[in-house]
Amino acid sequence: QVQLVESGGGLVQPGESLRLSCVASGTIFNIFDVGWYRQVPGKERESVATLSSIGLADYADNVKGRFTISRDRRENTVTLQMTNVRPEDTAVYICNMKAGSRWPGYDYWGRGTQVSVSS
Repeated sequence: QVQLVESGGGLVQPGESLRLSCVASGTIFNIFDVGWYRQVPGKERESVATLSSIGLADYADNVKGRFTISRDRRENTVTLQMTNVRPEDTAVYICNMKAGSRWPGYDYWGRGTQVSVSS
């Protein structure tokens, strides 16, 4: 089993920056694709940024140029650097990792960290 724990959420003002981190622990053979998703009450979970095992990043249109996803394979962490945040970025941000002994691995999810953007 793999456990994911996010951190770094909080209340920020529009235009500010925030850095989210997610660390994996447990029985980890390999971590393949990773990503950040977000969810607002009453809406479906949406993909914010993903990073493939070969380093290809993909971003939602509304965060391109503002958010950056990265990973540290040695520390089993994935990070989301958020800049120039907007009120519409307010959501619970949830980490996802695909992990296992063989590709593509199994989906693991964190519990999420709240990000609130308000003046």
